Amino acid sequence: MFSLPNRATIIEVGPRDGLQNEKNQVPTDAKLEFIRLLKTSGVREIELTSFVSPKWVPQMKDAGDIARNAVPFERAIVLTPNSKGVSLARDAGAEAVAVFVGVSDTFNQKNINRSTDESVEALTPVIEQLKEDGIFVRACISTAFYCPYEGKTDIEDVIELCRRFVALGVDELSVADTIGMANPAESFELFSRLRQAFPSVLLTAHFHDTRKMALANIFAALQAGVDRFDTSAGGLGGCPFAEGATGNVATEDVVNMFDSLGIETGIDVGKMCEAISAIAPYVSRPIDTGMYRLFEKGTC
Repeated sequence: MFSLPNRATIIEVGPRDGLQNEKNQVPTDAKLEFIRLLKTSGVREIELTSFVSPKWVPQMKDAGDIARNAVPFERAIVLTPNSKGVSLARDAGAEAVAVFVGVSDTFNQKNINRSTDESVEALTPVIEQLKEDGIFVRACISTAFYCPYEGKTDIEDVIELCRRFVALGVDELSVADTIGMANPAESFELFSRLRQAFPSVLLTAHFHDTRKMALANIFAALQAGVDRFDTSAGGLGGCPFAEGATGNVATEDVVNMFDSLGIETGIDVGKMCEAISAIAPYVSRPIDTGMYRLFEKGTC
């Protein structure tokens, strides 16, 4: 008989990963209200925004305003691609920072014009300084299962990249199925290996729902000992550098599955759906997740 945790942590990524690729420019006030309602639903950890170039990700041009004015959380994370982004984040008062690197060289070249090795080398002094200053650092590992350009990722390459970040002292590894191609067997294998290799580091699974396998992959990760998951309210999201990658797995559907398994998250599905209703008028595609459909029918 498999074992499951009694409690799991949801890291809500809707305001950042969920909105970063949105075609409509969402007003700052609407984002802040969305964030406030997410907290009301019970979210304790969240990705607020991203300090990236507005030329490439215009949706995040208000990152400073979001970071300064959002309601407080137990942990509010901002994404930073480089030392300039870190500097802007620190100026905005950020106390938790995420950096990102893809396992795939081609993905990195398309994304930030650097190889994987070059990306890690550039981030090394940045992470060392952040840790010296007492800042929580989250390393986001993209294309951990498949790359849109190179195909299947070698599991040993994933583990080695994670090892490099752990050696730099990061607090958390967020390991992503960036284009949503993983299956449950692959999820269980990778997260079992990572859990065994890095028992003292927070390990978070990040799944996209491109092929409707995300819930199955999360269940497999649970069995591998993972109890932290990135999810996005309403299934919002995608990846501007990974063609065909659809939204992240929906927070409300993950919480519903966990509720049915007796796994506590502290998140109320009904209040989560209210937060989604607040942001829905501002996004370019309809919200069509299982629990949100039920909420709209009044049967959630």
